[in-house]
Amino acid sequence: MDKVYITGVAMTRMGRLDGATVKSLSREAVTGALADAGISAGAVEAAYFSNATQRHLEGQLMIPGQIALRDMGIESIPVVNVENACASGSTALNLAAQFLKAGEGDVALAVGAEKMWTGDKAKMFSFFDSGWELATAEENEKQLLALGHGIDLQEGSESEKPYSVFMAVYAAFARAHMRLFGTTQAQFAAIAAKNHMHSVENDKAQFRDPYTVGDVLGAPPITYPLTLPMCAPMSDGGAAAVLMTEAGMKRHGISRDRAIELRASVIQTGSDRDGDDFENHLTAKAARRAYEKAGLGPEDVSVAEVHDATAVGELIQIENLGLFPFGEGAAASERGETTIGGRVPVNPSGGLECKGHPIGATGLGQVYELVSQLRGECGTRQVEGAKVAIAENGGGLIGIEEAVASVLILAR
Repeated sequence: MDKVYITGVAMTRMGRLDGATVKSLSREAVTGALADAGISAGAVEAAYFSNATQRHLEGQLMIPGQIALRDMGIESIPVVNVENACASGSTALNLAAQFLKAGEGDVALAVGAEKMWTGDKAKMFSFFDSGWELATAEENEKQLLALGHGIDLQEGSESEKPYSVFMAVYAAFARAHMRLFGTTQAQFAAIAAKNHMHSVENDKAQFRDPYTVGDVLGAPPITYPLTLPMCAPMSDGGAAAVLMTEAGMKRHGISRDRAIELRASVIQTGSDRDGDDFENHLTAKAARRAYEKAGLGPEDVSVAEVHDATAVGELIQIENLGLFPFGEGAAASERGETTIGGRVPVNPSGGLECKGHPIGATGLGQVYELVSQLRGECGTRQVEGAKVAIAENGGGLIGIEEAVASVLILAR
C-alpha cells in the first residue's frame, strides 16, 4: 500500500458567520486547500463531504456534498456524504485515505462545513438530541449523569438558561474524575484558560480574548464544575484537506517539502465496559492501534489537538492518548505542561472551546492546525521543533462513553 500524504489544507474563520452558507463555507475551504496543494479541482478523483446538521436545520436530507461541490467544478467523480456525529470530519479524512490506499486513485479531498447559527436557538440545540439512542433517552441520561455521584453540586453553580444535555454529561464525567483522582475545578479552569490564551494568537478562532484561571472560575456557570468559558460554542465554519499518494505527488509536481505524512488514521466505536476500566475506553483503544500503525508512541508526540467540547474532554483525552498517566493530566495541565512551550502542547489552536466547533468541520480543523504546526507555519503560536502530531476527535454517546472516536497521527 502506498503512503498517504496531506498536501493541502485550509480552514475558514469560525464563529457566527451571518450570510455564510454551507456551500460558501465549503467553497472557501476547498478553494484554499486546492491552492495550498497547488492543484485544480479537476485533479481531485474522489471527495468525501462531512456535515452533521444541515439535514436537521435546513431539511437537506440527501446529496449535500454533491450540491456543495458541483459549483466549484468537482463533478463526474465519487462524492460520498459522511455523517458520524462530531467525528464526521475525521471520518471523511479516513475514507479519503482508504480510497488512496485501495489504489482507486491518487488524489482525494476531505471537506467539512456547517452553518449552525440560524437564529432559532431551540432548533439549533435540538439536533444534539440525536447524539444518543432516542428510544432510550431517559435511561441514557440517568446512566450517564449517575457517573457524577459523590460530588455535591455547589450553590449557584447551575445556569438558569437552557443548555445542551451533553454539557450535563460532561459535567458528570468531570465529577467522576474529581471523585476518583482528586481533580479540582481550578484545574479544569487552568485547561480552559490555557486554551483561551492560545486562541489569542489564532486569527481564525471564534473567541480570542485572554482568560486567567480566576476569570474562568468567576464566569457564568453552566453546571458544576463547568463554567461558560470551559465549553465549546455553536459555530459556523469549514475546513478541507487534500490527500495524495506518492504517485499523485509526482504526477502533479508536488514537492515533499510541505507534504505531511498521514502515519495512522483509526476509527473506533465504543463497547461495553466498567466505568473505571480506563484502559478500555474507546479512545485509549484507538490510540494504541494508531501508535502501532504509526510505529510510534506517546513519547514521540510533539503537539496534539483533542476534542475539548469542554475542558473536561481535554483532560480525559490527553490521558486516553497516553500523553499523561490516568489521573495525572490535571496536575500536569495546571503546571503548564500542555501550554505552548510546555512538554507536550495541547490545542495550540485554542481548541473547540475557543477556535470553535462546527461539527462536520471540527476534525478537519484539527488537521489544518496540525499540518500547519508540522510545516512550521503557525507564527506566534508555533510549537518549536514539531515533528509528530496527534489528533483525537469523537462524538455521540452509547453506554458510558462516546459512540465513535478518531485518532490521527501525522508526521513530517
